[in-house]
Amino acid sequence: MQTYKKIIVAGLVAVAIALAFYPQSLMTTEQARTLGLVLVTLSLWATALVPAYLASLIFFAVALLFKLAPPEVVFSGFHSSAMWLIFSGFLIAAGVRTAGLSERIGESLQARLSHSFALLIFGIFGIAIALTFVMPSSLGRFFLLSPIALALADKLGFTQDTKGRTAVALATTFACHIPGFALLPSNVPNLVLAGAAQTIYGLDLTYAQYMALHFPILGIVKSLITIALILYFFRDTPRPVESAEKDKPARTSLGWRQRYVIAVLALTLAFWMTDTFHGINPAWIGLCASIALLMPGLGTIGPAEFDKSVNFGVFLFMAGFLAVGAVVNATGLGIVIAHGMEHVLPLAPGQDFINFLSLSLMAFVVGIISILPGVPAVLTPMASELSTLTGLSVMTVLMTQVIGFSTILFPYQSAPLMVGMQVTEQPVRNMMKILFPLTLITAFILVPLDFFWWKLLSFM
Repeated sequence: MQTYKKIIVAGLVAVAIALAFYPQSLMTTEQARTLGLVLVTLSLWATALVPAYLASLIFFAVALLFKLAPPEVVFSGFHSSAMWLIFSGFLIAAGVRTAGLSERIGESLQARLSHSFALLIFGIFGIAIALTFVMPSSLGRFFLLSPIALALADKLGFTQDTKGRTAVALATTFACHIPGFALLPSNVPNLVLAGAAQTIYGLDLTYAQYMALHFPILGIVKSLITIALILYFFRDTPRPVESAEKDKPARTSLGWRQRYVIAVLALTLAFWMTDTFHGINPAWIGLCASIALLMPGLGTIGPAEFDKSVNFGVFLFMAGFLAVGAVVNATGLGIVIAHGMEHVLPLAPGQDFINFLSLSLMAFVVGIISILPGVPAVLTPMASELSTLTGLSVMTVLMTQVIGFSTILFPYQSAPLMVGMQVTEQPVRNMMKILFPLTLITAFILVPLDFFWWKLLSFM
């Protein structure tokens, strides 16, 4: 497998060199070089031949050396709110863990979810989907739930490298991210789409309409399919750890420090749930929570725990992830790719099903090159033009983007998946066992099902 990965990367490096030094008729020199660099970077992330942070550093260096974009664009990820949301997520997870809350909650969930392995995975998804309705960030949900889920895995005897632990890790990662595509304020691409639609066309995406269109299929049905895939590939038998527990003293009531952490989490969650009213970015709310948890004499995170908890390799990956989308958009490469597909795909008025499939495919392909948040940034300005070509309303064209950017073939397309994979220490192959069949099932079953669902709602 490693040999095949090296061959793929080497082939893409050769393509990148050709694009860098031979003139292209379809795109500018900067766009051609950006395409080559993006393909190599994505292949390194997808194959994990080198650490994700090293692939990001390579992207930074080549983009700057070839002057593909100004330094402020290449390094734009470092001042993104997403970076600070990850930072605060690490510390919130550490605060929950060091206060002993993850173990306590894991024990309480053990009694309810350990009766069967299927119930365990369903339970994780149920909790995550409930959080999706009240927390606006996939990463925030993940960092809140992951220490609890991993503590529960420990209680059930799922040690490192067991199928059970892999299943718990994947269930937590997917459950905190995939259903969020179907609820308007719960994922970054959704918010980019809503903002661009309002700015460019004056269209307001309402919570109720968005949920009615997407949540039944992309939220519920897709979650059930994901659960089935996890159970198929990683089924295990819970082996509750009881022997060591017998020697422990009876559980005492919460100490003041644990109550302090609970108060910080409750206040943080309250502000996250009400961001529509106060307008404070979730990242800045998380930053304030981090300060409270780091406060000497009050918080549970000291200098040693801080150094151990904050993974700067994930920061570098995330900065590279955001930089890819920024550079692709700055050079206009995403628009070139989208316009190229516009001329290839069979778009014509009166053939709604073919148009629906074509527009969804366009969003899916753009998401592979420009990363998921780049899809609405690239395609939303083209919605009026695509509406004319297909005879569909602008709103319908915009909504097909959701089907495309919620269909993830590679982990690198999604920051929450990559962060979850690295935090839970899961190799790419485990995540691909879910993503590849899920993409095929989405393409051949869920997308046609979505079309008929939209017809039933008289949206098309």
